[in-house]
Amino acid sequence: MTAPTPLTWLYVPGDRPETVAKALRAGADAVIVDLEDAVAPDRKGYARSATAELLTERPSTPVHVRVNTLDSPFAEADLHVLVGLPGLSALRVPKVTDPAEVRYVANTMPDVPLYALLESALAIERAHAIAGAHPSLRGIALGEADLRADLGVRDDTGLAWPRSRVVVAARAAGLEPPAQSVYPDIRDLEGLAASCARGRALGFLGRTAVHPRQLPVIERAFLPTPREVEEAEEIVKAAAADRGALALPDGRFVDAAVVATAHRTLALASRTPAAGP
Repeated sequence: MTAPTPLTWLYVPGDRPETVAKALRAGADAVIVDLEDAVAPDRKGYARSATAELLTERPSTPVHVRVNTLDSPFAEADLHVLVGLPGLSALRVPKVTDPAEVRYVANTMPDVPLYALLESALAIERAHAIAGAHPSLRGIALGEADLRADLGVRDDTGLAWPRSRVVVAARAAGLEPPAQSVYPDIRDLEGLAASCARGRALGFLGRTAVHPRQLPVIERAFLPTPREVEEAEEIVKAAAADRGALALPDGRFVDAAVVATAHRTLALASRTPAAGP
């Protein structure tokens, strides 16, 4: 049985093993151990060795590792130490700007699922080419902090097109819908919920988090509402009785694409919501 698409991804610094241990019990669908931005240069070696030790066995929660940028002096050592570790579920490659970077990592880490982070204007321009770079690539996502800096924008208005671009590029390449980038204010849960609602409307599915308290907010935002589930059940039932195009009693037209969407809604609804306030 295929595992459901993750809705919640929790970032944790790789040089804090005790924090990583807590993150693995926090209820996220996947934990992302970060060797890049969250780790100071003089702690890179320790973060790498601690992560390798963790992944000698398979944790109960899937673990992804964000390695350092490929043009840094740390990336080669990151990839070398992670090769063949049984607990590694996927790699996240930051600041990708060229499909060749994806192919390089895929060839270095055969059979490891990859996620490419697009964090610059050049990456956005090349989003579709990056998304189709290699069969090992399972997803693309935005790194909005770096992208904001590169574009020189201060609010969400300047990110509207890049966000839509990455959603379209992912779907055009046959990938799952991308997860939203992190919401940095861990205290503003109302703002997080509103931001998730906007992301969902754009076609994102799920979100990366930087604190466990964000997880239930994210999951609730992306799970179907009871009304959406009811509508999906009605559509699936009607389609089972009549396999052609049809109209529901309320006048809505239903075709194959609508039925497929209804099935996805019901599959997503079957997940167990995360605990939380």
